[in-house]
Amino acid sequence: MNHRIDELLHRNLQEVFGEGDATRRRAAIKELYTEDCVVYTPPGAFVGHDALDKFAGNLRATHPHFVYTPHGKPQVLHNAGRLTWGSGPRGESPDYTGLDVIIVRDGKIAALYVFLDGNPT
Repeated sequence: MNHRIDELLHRNLQEVFGEGDATRRRAAIKELYTEDCVVYTPPGAFVGHDALDKFAGNLRATHPHFVYTPHGKPQVLHNAGRLTWGSGPRGESPDYTGLDVIIVRDGKIAALYVFLDGNPT
């Protein structure tokens, strides 16, 4: 389970929130998230694949040239994990940083909590 949680954290960062192609992002959401998933972010909570896809796509559209870079290694505890990251133009200091915390059920993300250290500009 530890390896799966590590994989979910990294793939979510790159294949959901870092993905600009809507078809690939939607496929990743289906593979990585439970159908009844809940994503908690500063703007609000998003329930289910459609809401997550819309939120991630809209966020990506505001910063299409930004990349997400993990900071350190994930920590895993039972059915949960966390990963710190930064986001900004490739090769530059991040414009903002954050922390993802996931709760995993049946090998998929059931809940994602996104904590931001700075606001995206």
